[in-house]
Amino acid sequence: MNNDNIITAQGYHVPVLLNESVDALNIVEGGTYVDVTFGGGGHTRHILSKMDGNARLFSFDQDADAEENTHRQSPEGHEPLANDKRFTFVRSNFRFLDNWMRYYDVDHVDGILADLGVSSHHFDDQERGFSFRFDAPLDMRMNKSATLTAAQVLNTYDEERLADVFFLYGEIRQSRRIASAIVKARAKANVQTTQEFATIVEPFFKREREKKEMAKLFQA
Repeated sequence: MNNDNIITAQGYHVPVLLNESVDALNIVEGGTYVDVTFGGGGHTRHILSKMDGNARLFSFDQDADAEENTHRQSPEGHEPLANDKRFTFVRSNFRFLDNWMRYYDVDHVDGILADLGVSSHHFDDQERGFSFRFDAPLDMRMNKSATLTAAQVLNTYDEERLADVFFLYGEIRQSRRIASAIVKARAKANVQTTQEFATIVEPFFKREREKKEMAKLFQA
């Protein structure tokens, strides 16, 4: 795949299989399309480059960082996406896609692209608290306006519910022992940072698998 002409916002990765995924949309004249995971705008820009002047593209993302990317000029000097009349940014989770399409009087779309998963941007931004590589507040909110943080989960969920989270979403075998350790630790002081969290759970992981197991725990 040739990525020479791919434009992405600073701090965001180059989309994988960009040409193949956009080609699969089979873009038609005057069509209506949706990119449900805007991120750095790499897919959106590429889709727009294939569209005619009568087509429409709606891009979803609940993250304020992503919305800011719509107002930035690309590294190659291209106009901000927000200036393109064919483009509409929707600050929302794409689970509300149907509601938003009705809001914009769209009764059908010709194609939807979804690049699912957490963006590398979120792991690299230490203030977001997604990674154990940095000592940062335990935030982990994809939408910063949401009220529930990872710290609140660790400090308020009961032991059984914490164990279920670790087992169901991280496949952690020692989920119950880890949950018990967290409950004991937070009885002395709330767990507020990624480093505090990591320190509590490190004894449960063998040294040779520590990073892999820690990644699964943070995934949960």
